[in-house]
Amino acid sequence: MSRVRTIGVLGAGRVGTAVARQALRAGYEVLVATASDPSQIALIVEVTAPGARAVTAAEAVGGSDVVVLSVPMRRYDTLDPALLAGRVVVDAMNYWPATDGRLPVMEGERSTSEVVQDFLAGARLVKTLNHIGYHELETDHSPAGSPGRRALAVAGDDDEARSLVGEVVDRLGYDVVEAGPLAAGRVLEPGTEIFAGRHDGEALRALLATVREPARS
Repeated sequence: MSRVRTIGVLGAGRVGTAVARQALRAGYEVLVATASDPSQIALIVEVTAPGARAVTAAEAVGGSDVVVLSVPMRRYDTLDPALLAGRVVVDAMNYWPATDGRLPVMEGERSTSEVVQDFLAGARLVKTLNHIGYHELETDHSPAGSPGRRALAVAGDDDEARSLVGEVVDRLGYDVVEAGPLAAGRVLEPGTEIFAGRHDGEALRALLATVREPARS
């Protein structure tokens, strides 16, 4: 029996609504929230993700087993660390200087997910769903065991959280490849070979083997 029944999505843009639709197809209940009052996004959610519910951020987090972050990276520090403390959280965000503006904190040696984890200190953060286009998320999925099934990497420091998110990725229609600690999220970011291509499990594991770096303390 699945350990995850409800997915909370913070963000109602293209990525967030694509995640919501795919999660609905996979049989999950889906709660969508933004910083706005739910009444202001209710119609958007009804049209773009029929079956999902527009709720407050507190309701989306409190009522879900896994929370997906799909807000623009420039707004990561508007998230509520206290609200997300103790929750299993998927960082599906990417840093795009052209649209986010320059964020020097995101341009150091550490992965962007490590920066987000520092801000959301109590969250059980897992990096995945960022290295697939929002439109591809709904077209590239296939049943488990399908030849050439596309794979997605999962990185995180919390083994249980990483396992739980892996279950979600598989149910969304993708093979799961363990990437290691959250620091490994750096090789999943824009500009990397993993980010730029479609890979099955074997190819993704091979790529990770060539680029994996030791965890940074």
